[in-house]
Amino acid sequence: MNDDTGTLSGTQARDERLLPAGLLLPLSTIGSFPKPDRLTKARAGFTRGEISAGELQGIEREETAACIRMQEELGLDLLVDGEMYRGDMTAYFAENLEGFRISGLVRSYGNRYYRKPVVAGPVRWSRPVTVDWFRFAREQTHRPVKAILTGPYTMMDWSFDDHYGSREALAMALAEVIHQEAAALVEAGARYVQIDEPAVSVRPDEIDLAIRAMALVTGGLRARTITHICYGDFPAIYPRLLDLPVDQFTLELSNSDLGLLELFKSSPFTKELGAGVLDVHSHKVEPVEVVKERIEAALAVVPAARLYVNPDCGLKTRSPEEAAEKLRNMVAATREVRRTL
Repeated sequence: MNDDTGTLSGTQARDERLLPAGLLLPLSTIGSFPKPDRLTKARAGFTRGEISAGELQGIEREETAACIRMQEELGLDLLVDGEMYRGDMTAYFAENLEGFRISGLVRSYGNRYYRKPVVAGPVRWSRPVTVDWFRFAREQTHRPVKAILTGPYTMMDWSFDDHYGSREALAMALAEVIHQEAAALVEAGARYVQIDEPAVSVRPDEIDLAIRAMALVTGGLRARTITHICYGDFPAIYPRLLDLPVDQFTLELSNSDLGLLELFKSSPFTKELGAGVLDVHSHKVEPVEVVKERIEAALAVVPAARLYVNPDCGLKTRSPEEAAEKLRNMVAATREVRRTL
């Protein structure tokens, strides 16, 4: 753990929900899982007033528990709650923070739409947003569970600002709010906290702002800190990217044909890497041998002690059956590679 995020010690170091010491190539995912038809129909029914909020939450809890069980059965090491209770990654948090209102639908890509948040006043954190869901997920397993938040830079970049009038002012205000949520998660037992920042690689001229905002989020957190960043102009921000004060980066590798690994050879990758070894934007289930080759390619750039194995982000775009088959082969490939280390 780097100096910016503190160290695990005392009771925390003995927490049973930490990954086993010496485990090589821990297996995890980025966070979201496919929403089962039952849940999709329930959400539609709630919108039409056919079921109550309590009934919808009951279904979300059942599907969260099922998602945890599936990950255990597949053999993943660091679990996620699957985000069964979330829609869009920015709108969900905006709906639960003070200072936001939600606009109409905005097209993201293809036939996917989201409701863009609008900053209408000072953003404030008045209560935990994800803590109850984290606790519920943690109760379903004896394995560690990763808490997942949307980062301040992305929240700023993907929102309309009708109040602050400054990207920097809004980003830093959001960083304080998200730090409060992260601290509440750590207090609830989270030892792995992921702060998603997919927008960071899109505006290279604002990398310094993204770094300062992340420093405010992760400062003083007694947990392993992770960030996920998607596609963008990585050559323009690397190796400056490594100044983001987190312990681990989870990155897309497979959809870009492992191009990022070539970039990392230009300057040493000094953090932990969560290597995306499944292309989740493809319906094709990669054979075990192909996944092994991707893991081995990542090992040529980052040593095994700092390498995690996960899919690219967007697993929720696959069917539940496709997601399970892809992950099953990822687990099998990782176990084969472990035996060679």
